[in-house]
Amino acid sequence: MNQKQKKLVIGCLIGAIVLMVAFFGIGWFMMEENKKKLGDAAPAPIAEEPAATPAPTADPHEGMVQSTLNGKWVKPSVENKRPFAVMINNIEYAFLRQSGVSKADVVYEALAEGGITRMMAVYQDVAGIREIGSVRSARHYYVQLAYEWDAIFCHFGQTKYAVSKMNHLGTENLSGLSAIGPVVYARNYSVAAPHNVYTSGKKLKKGAKQMGYSLKKRSGRQAEHFQFYETNTDLADGETAKNITIPFSDYSTCTMKYSKKQKKYLKSEYRKKHMDQHSKKQLAFHNVIIQIVVESNKDHNGYQTMELSDNKGKGYYFTNGKGIPIRWERKGTSGSVRMVYYTEDGETLKVNPGKTYIAVYPKNRGKLIRYE
Repeated sequence: MNQKQKKLVIGCLIGAIVLMVAFFGIGWFMMEENKKKLGDAAPAPIAEEPAATPAPTADPHEGMVQSTLNGKWVKPSVENKRPFAVMINNIEYAFLRQSGVSKADVVYEALAEGGITRMMAVYQDVAGIREIGSVRSARHYYVQLAYEWDAIFCHFGQTKYAVSKMNHLGTENLSGLSAIGPVVYARNYSVAAPHNVYTSGKKLKKGAKQMGYSLKKRSGRQAEHFQFYETNTDLADGETAKNITIPFSDYSTCTMKYSKKQKKYLKSEYRKKHMDQHSKKQLAFHNVIIQIVVESNKDHNGYQTMELSDNKGKGYYFTNGKGIPIRWERKGTSGSVRMVYYTEDGETLKVNPGKTYIAVYPKNRGKLIRYE
């Protein structure tokens, strides 16, 4: 190859190399420009899901009403049931053999005679209660207390004063000494008379039906008594009351011991736990009321009387280990009765849902009440 040909070959090679460099340079430049364009471009928006509409909170009490006896949420058919009020024997021998009292929604206790107390158990619904007793005789102030609830009054025996009061008030009652007695009551002969009369929810309803008594609550007949919180609520004020002593007499002293675990007061008497022998449960209450009344002997037999009609007085309310002073006022002796418990500032007393114990307690022993 001559010199001229060599120069031509070298020139071609150099031209080819230049073209290749230019080609790759242009390609690199275009790639960098595309990267910049992609980097500067705004990211595509991410579609957001529409916010879910929160489901309405279900009302846990829908279709229910609050019981006027125990404050629990119940079906209207239960609230519309007419209460039964049963006289309960509480002399010490009978106290040890009581049945069905732990099922009551409200329990009253008051002096009868000779220092003994008698109780009245008020039930909103007696269905399914297999044994209640022992059932004892009526006293006229218990007739008045049962009347406040428009309850069918159940008793085995009565004083002449009780008969007079029932006649005056037109009390619908189931007396063990009347023709309906064998239908409603039966003796348990393993227990000494006269402390051995018992009944049941089934027998009470059967007797009431045979007597033609309404088993449905009668409008406007039941006194207000108190209102209920929707849920268990501590007293905002008040004094510590873990232990309450209610000395009705030298013979009978009721004590209440607060159980923080159960949030209830556990009842004792005669220095023994107050047990329901049928359920094997100690009587326990969310609410304890002491209603202080003027009390005196009615006659030479020692029968008591309590000044309730068109009257007012003071008392105490205890719940959740604390207590406050209260007032009460009762107006009316027949027709409709207005009986209400109040706080000291005049508001209707609110109590916790659950069972209530009411001691109708003599004013002349008021200084003996203790709580700590």
